[in-house]
Amino acid sequence: MNRNQHTLETWAARPEAEEDPAIQRFLAWLGAVRQASDKTLVSYRRDLAQFVAFFWPDPIDQPPFNWALPDRADAKRFLYAYAKTGAKPTSTARKLSSLRSFFHFLVIEGSLGYSPFSGLRAPRKEKALPIVLTEAEVTRLLDAPAQALKDALTHTETPLDPLQHYLFLRDIALFETLYCTGARVAEIAQLTHAALNLAQDSCIVRGKGNKERLCMLSQSAILAIGTMQEKARLLWAESDAPHRPVFLNRAGQGLTTRSIERFMKHWLAVAGLSPDLSPHKLRHAFATHLLAHGADLRAVQELLGHSSPAITQIYTHLTPERIAQTYHQAHPRG
Repeated sequence: MNRNQHTLETWAARPEAEEDPAIQRFLAWLGAVRQASDKTLVSYRRDLAQFVAFFWPDPIDQPPFNWALPDRADAKRFLYAYAKTGAKPTSTARKLSSLRSFFHFLVIEGSLGYSPFSGLRAPRKEKALPIVLTEAEVTRLLDAPAQALKDALTHTETPLDPLQHYLFLRDIALFETLYCTGARVAEIAQLTHAALNLAQDSCIVRGKGNKERLCMLSQSAILAIGTMQEKARLLWAESDAPHRPVFLNRAGQGLTTRSIERFMKHWLAVAGLSPDLSPHKLRHAFATHLLAHGADLRAVQELLGHSSPAITQIYTHLTPERIAQTYHQAHPRG
């Protein structure tokens, strides 16, 4: 088979790539030294397996593979062939990043003299602006579980089940926290009581690369969390122990990112908003709304946990009102 004719499916068909000692050493290093997440390791493993299938397509090719064989032309052909499958530029860029890291690792450990992927440029990424909820839409979403709880307490002849009452309170607190902190969904899912400091209006979240950062809590979120905690204590002993997750499911266990996505779809529908929006859109809204109200870009970068201000910069394109306001306030003849 011509290597340039590979499809994504054929590239993913070399699971024996994991048996290669060099790949095993690299993945072990990523996990132990770089503290890469399980999701990151899965991505790197897949990217390397696809390159193996591209460069060593014959079944007789078995590990250990001779990593000194691929040259710069092979590296370019791989990226070109992958891009020709219709892959997005961001996906091709990730492939390049994975393979560049792998071959650089082999150079550093002395297995290779040079990396064929060194110096190659990623394809130009599409500058797609994220869809952002307006402040009014966020208010509708955050108000939805609170209104539903009010209706349930008002129009139900029998007392509301304590567990169901807690679930309403949890969702109120959950989405208030997501919006006021700008944290990633996974960061809030694993948030524990030890990381909360309600007296200081803040919490500590653990983000990418296992890095911790400070997030601020709004008064509405603090009130919602406190009310939720009171109900939780009636359902589960030591529900607010330091090691316990702040937000719990029906069984008193921590939430998953998937379950939070499911809850949001429900409340989006109740609020009359598109159910296709994800909880991550609240993070986008957090950044955009802060910048629109005059927050410093550097401060927003710190709150989001972005490694570079260039990543945060995308949100400045979403606030034309703020740009116009700044112009009129700052320009001598504005």
